[in-house]
Amino acid sequence: MTGRVKRVRRFDVAAMAEPFAEPRRVARVMEGFPRAWFVAGGWAIDLFLGRETRAHEDDEIAILRADQEEIRRHLAGWTFEKVVSGVREPWREGEELEPPIHEIHARSPGGEILEILLNEAAGDLWRFRRNLDVARPLLELGLRSADGIPFLAPEVVLLYKAKAPRPCDEQDLAAVLPRLDIGRRGWLLRALEACHPGHPWIARLRPPATS
Repeated sequence: MTGRVKRVRRFDVAAMAEPFAEPRRVARVMEGFPRAWFVAGGWAIDLFLGRETRAHEDDEIAILRADQEEIRRHLAGWTFEKVVSGVREPWREGEELEPPIHEIHARSPGGEILEILLNEAAGDLWRFRRNLDVARPLLELGLRSADGIPFLAPEVVLLYKAKAPRPCDEQDLAAVLPRLDIGRRGWLLRALEACHPGHPWIARLRPPATS
């Protein structure tokens, strides 16, 4: 994503000895946040799988757009930037971010970095920002890991990744596809057909033809 600060974490024996160290750190930062939040991106895929499959460049969370001021209060003392047309700018206190702005970067006084992605919602429905007709109940937006870390459902993560897949996104799809049940696979298939007709992932999601 344009404007992203790279935080490449070594994927070695030491990292594997403490699985999910980064999502656990994020969960500690978010402890006490009174609204819904979810680990997003590649970490969400790995939390769904229950294992780390690759190195991750950053720590992303998703919240609802309506909760943007709540995250500022929760991260009091942090500095904030918004991404506007691919360029980072200060996010001023009291400024309400409207679509299409959806990406925030927060930095703690100690140098911790958190990328915050604003998600759209209407009533009890989450709506995909690139096609508001693609929706699902907010209660079905995320899951929790075995130790209670909230993360976006993998089919939602893949829908965001589908716009311009990078090698890491293709790797995430290959890793998680065998674990997607009929319901998750079908939702993603319909969403891709609505948002990205002809996308190469569609053929991989369709059930095999029967003779």
